[in-house]
Amino acid sequence: MDAQAVSVVVAGLGVSGTAAARGLAGSGERVIVLESGDGERQRAVAAELAASGIEVRFGEPVLPEGTSLVITSPGWRPDHPLLVAAARAGIPVIGEVELAWHLRASDGSAAPWLTLTGTNGKTTAVRMLTSILTAAGKRAIAVGNVGVPIVEAVREPYDVLAVELSSFQLHWSSSLAPLAAAVLNVAPDHIDWHGSFEDYAAAKARIFENAGVVVYNADDEWSTRLAEPYADGGRRAGFTLGSPRPGQLGLVEDLLVDRAFVADPANEAEELACLADVRPFAPHNVANALAAAALARAYGVPADAVRRGLAEFVPDPHRIAHVATVGGVDYVDDSKATNPHAAAASLAAYRSIVWVAGGQLKGADVGDLVRQAAPRLRGAVVLGADRERIREALARHAPDVPVVDVPGQDTGVMDRVVTEAARLASPGDTVLLAPAGASLDMFASYGARGEAFARAVHRLAER
Repeated sequence: MDAQAVSVVVAGLGVSGTAAARGLAGSGERVIVLESGDGERQRAVAAELAASGIEVRFGEPVLPEGTSLVITSPGWRPDHPLLVAAARAGIPVIGEVELAWHLRASDGSAAPWLTLTGTNGKTTAVRMLTSILTAAGKRAIAVGNVGVPIVEAVREPYDVLAVELSSFQLHWSSSLAPLAAAVLNVAPDHIDWHGSFEDYAAAKARIFENAGVVVYNADDEWSTRLAEPYADGGRRAGFTLGSPRPGQLGLVEDLLVDRAFVADPANEAEELACLADVRPFAPHNVANALAAAALARAYGVPADAVRRGLAEFVPDPHRIAHVATVGGVDYVDDSKATNPHAAAASLAAYRSIVWVAGGQLKGADVGDLVRQAAPRLRGAVVLGADRERIREALARHAPDVPVVDVPGQDTGVMDRVVTEAARLASPGDTVLLAPAGASLDMFASYGARGEAFARAVHRLAER
């Protein structure tokens, strides 16, 4: 990594690729960026990079002669021809996160990393963690799969970094040694990228390999399983929505309690916060708060800062966000629930639901989701590319639940969706947008889908 005459190839002109190229050029490396797209945005970014001496080559990516290292973007699959060619040539392939770890200051002043991953809840948990660290008076920032590129953050004088890591980023990382690391949960997702659920879980497990403290979800089978190799040596801390055992954080009535980062875990517990401090309130969000608290406590944050940080946390949009109450019916936007695991957590937070679901299921099965949610469903409205699969699951596992199928791929269907949901709902019900699928079949992003839902609800209220 410290040779001066190497030629480093960066795959892609996305946010992480551009930041990686700048970071490498700033370290004196010769950098070539390969980009298959050739639009106005890419050309503008290429012009900016050229001013720093960074060459951008457009067209089908071909590995240049003399390449010594490849930095890949998270979206590039391992079977991409360029990455396969690099592997065959014995050229190391890493991601931007691994690069950032190597670019940290080497004089002992580098900020420690508190890392987390999971199928769902990552961004909420990492922002909760950042809020807690800030409440403790630390200069902290959320980076990685959220916020500013991590290769930029490692060059700034932060006290600590709160690092969200996706399975893609972890796949291309091998030497990260965070002060503490957490796995929130693991459920089938991104199988098309990883090839199998086992490979997906193995990528998540990488976050624990060199961690000082391993934080796991004692209520999640796979999170617990991935933490089992670290049971010895006092390196583990669990979190649970139940009463905590020694070595865990959990709930005692309406209190979030620590029995891990105290002087005598067998006989001592410390109150961290109460359920009223967790916003938005839902069981899975309490789990996120406990995970964030565990990471912060591993860093040495006092209990009062945990409470202040959680109370001051402002949730990101489209995460179980209350839109409006119309005719005694609550309308909730959880468009970020883009897979069945996330949708299940959202559905579990309400007792009587008209469910708005659909989109791109990415090969995921929704049978278990529907079976678990069936007792709480008062109706369902399905839309999007894979709505038929959701309707079939409802017919099998919730045959008494009325279902409305809204066809069409135009974004204007959301008004029809909300109208049909309102017709199915009664006062006291919650109309919940928790799609269980990605949004790109109809919308530019899950955010655009959530905004379309909110606008439709507000139009309904004006009628």
